[in-house]
Amino acid sequence: MNLDKKLENLKNFLREKGGGGAVISFSGGVDSSTLAAICHDILGEKAVAVTIISPVFPREEVEEAKKVAQEIGIKHVLIEADDFLDEKFFRNSEDRCYHCKRGLLRVLRNVAGELGLKAIFDGTNYSELSEHRPGLKAVREMEAVYSPWVECGFTKDEIRSLARKIGLSISDKPSMACLASRIPFGERITLERLDRIEKAEQIIKSTTGIRQARVRDHNGLARIEVGKDEREKFFDTMIMDMVAGELKKLGFKYVTMDLEGYRSGSMLPTTANK
Repeated sequence: MNLDKKLENLKNFLREKGGGGAVISFSGGVDSSTLAAICHDILGEKAVAVTIISPVFPREEVEEAKKVAQEIGIKHVLIEADDFLDEKFFRNSEDRCYHCKRGLLRVLRNVAGELGLKAIFDGTNYSELSEHRPGLKAVREMEAVYSPWVECGFTKDEIRSLARKIGLSISDKPSMACLASRIPFGERITLERLDRIEKAEQIIKSTTGIRQARVRDHNGLARIEVGKDEREKFFDTMIMDMVAGELKKLGFKYVTMDLEGYRSGSMLPTTANK
């Protein structure tokens, strides 16, 4: 099916499920921003983008979300919440994302109720179905929660194409994942570790100009991943010394670089052992 036909199907889906109004789970990334733009076009004032401000999401992403929502023209609500992060999340088992997503969706459902909106739209795309995504179970379990990109078969590349067609400024923005994804399963998540990881990634980006960066926290050892096409920006002794020094100030005992570069799912045992 070509992209135009898929888009027509998507619009029909949004009209059907969002007729009573919809909250869009809005991170400011490519998937949620493109979905929000199309929802705003189809549903008008009955579409509201909601961003959760939480320790698991980088603060710079919240600022970008504000800018993109303004660019789209959609009503944007920011909610500060961390009480949806329960002990099962901090324990960090392999189904961590399920517990986080379920709690986040409860927050969004409360917001939707307060605004008199019936549906919640999640930005998961079809390409992600083949990845480790336990959070999708939470989406499927909850009433009136939908993943329109999945329902209409949109891959990540197709969503980027739509974003470019619409003219969104973030059409080539690198993928973003929550800060908890930097901590190996089985190692306890703490707010201090999340804060340290966020600050470390900000240091790397501001020092090198790299756009895609992950600092994997292996119990005090920082394993840095950067975009595969950006690795050469890191190979400068002054930059390496500066980054190592700054990350040790944050509390990391050792600072290393992953020579393979950034890859989604690198913390999964099956990926790490390949």
